[in-house]
Amino acid sequence: MQLENLFIFRDIDAITMARVFLAFLLGGVVGFERERVRRPAGLRTHMLVSAGCACFTVASVYGFDGMGTVRDPARLAAQIITGIGFLGAGTIFKTGSTVRGLTTASSIWVTAAIGVVAGLGMFWLALFTTLLTWFALRVLKSAELVRSRRVAHGEPSIAPTPDDPDDD
Repeated sequence: MQLENLFIFRDIDAITMARVFLAFLLGGVVGFERERVRRPAGLRTHMLVSAGCACFTVASVYGFDGMGTVRDPARLAAQIITGIGFLGAGTIFKTGSTVRGLTTASSIWVTAAIGVVAGLGMFWLALFTTLLTWFALRVLKSAELVRSRRVAHGEPSIAPTPDDPDDD
């Protein structure tokens, strides 16, 4: 790249910026729901995760053109999955026989996926995944609360409760 071409705004610049911005907005939809229920990872976290993943993705797809390198954008997506796993793990807490934060960790992970597909230009898939995520976090949570009021049991746990029969 020549120095005089450094500050020329190209069509690809507008396209990649639109992809990152869409990921930012869609991550905000998920994050707003998490913020609404006062989870540790809320609006800003989800927006930044999604936009960051989209930015890494467009950089992987378009950033190395003409540099004489072999490009493999799928490698970056694999690394995003690993890195986001560590970020999500920080939201999971175990107290006694209760595990909290799994849904927040999952929402961070799917927000990363939304960012990757938005970065790849798969806008309809990004929008569809955002809607499914919102449905799971908002609508299904309401249905879960209604069900839990009718049933005396709480969330399923992998730890035995004192009243469980021993299955030896």
